[in-house]
Amino acid sequence: MILKEFLELRRDKRTMAMIIVLPLVLLVIFGYAANFQVNDVPTRVYGPTAQAVAAQLKAPFDVKEVDPSGTREEATDALRAQDAGAVVLTDETGKSSTVLIDGSSQFSAQAASSAALATGGALKPDILFNPDLKTSWVMVPALIGMIMAFIGTIVTAIGLVRERQAGTLEQLAVMPFKASDVIVGKIAPYFVLAAVDMVLVTVLGCLLFGVPFAGNILVLALGAVLFLFTVLGIGVLISSVSQNQGQAMQMALLTLMPQILLSGMIFPLAAMAAGVRWIGYIFPLTYFNMISNGVMLRDAPLNSLALPLGVLAGMSILVFSAAVLRFRRDLAPAAPKPTARKTVPAGSVR
Repeated sequence: MILKEFLELRRDKRTMAMIIVLPLVLLVIFGYAANFQVNDVPTRVYGPTAQAVAAQLKAPFDVKEVDPSGTREEATDALRAQDAGAVVLTDETGKSSTVLIDGSSQFSAQAASSAALATGGALKPDILFNPDLKTSWVMVPALIGMIMAFIGTIVTAIGLVRERQAGTLEQLAVMPFKASDVIVGKIAPYFVLAAVDMVLVTVLGCLLFGVPFAGNILVLALGAVLFLFTVLGIGVLISSVSQNQGQAMQMALLTLMPQILLSGMIFPLAAMAAGVRWIGYIFPLTYFNMISNGVMLRDAPLNSLALPLGVLAGMSILVFSAAVLRFRRDLAPAAPKPTARKTVPAGSVR
């Protein structure tokens, strides 16, 4: 029996990947990404004594721009667009400056605030968008994306594999449907369910935890649509290469775990090692977190969210196209097997 189980495991490549690959992935992720300490906060320095104050700033303030003519309004706009994590506003003397801090990036804000307080009054912290640095204000926008990712990936993959096992997909092969028609028809219910869950989580998060919704709801809706198409396409791809629901669940977890850990939802991207941080930028959840956080907490303008929206649009097209191509192959009716001709001995026909 022991030998039999080892032989079956060796043939089941997906289970072997879960047993061997997933622990190694988690080890690397937690080893390099599990860090809450932010050492570099992109900083701008504005005001009449900007040059002198910028020369005296120490870590974690990483000065990216010095502008003696910059105003508080421009500083707020820079933080809202996340062009900077902190902006120092200097006075005529340069001895008492105010540092505006983006509170929507909690760990960066904590690092900048602590460094400002350590100057003994030379820098006075003023935290915007999340003045009390409440964790719930940062987590609720991220949880919206995580819930949609779970529904879009796991539920879709398992549902389509269940239909394949039941033989429903084989029946579609003889109907006048294109692969894109089938995919749209199959994912539409999951799209609606995920959208309803998104609305519920957003409303309850705002009511229960007092999370503000400062931005344009249409911008968040656009980001959610693009994100949903992407994760639903991933679910379809997983279902197309899975033979049963267990395999679909395994592959879905392999795609979801790195996304949750490397999207900036738990560990700040700024605190990760460079190599691991760039891995996080290939996941759709990373970009939806940027959109939901920016819209809900900072009222980020549309132009400042053009990058994550554009990346999600590209991902949705790429993944959906791959799902259509893969599904088209699955829906192609199998060619009938040639039947052997029976030879009749000469003279046997009367």
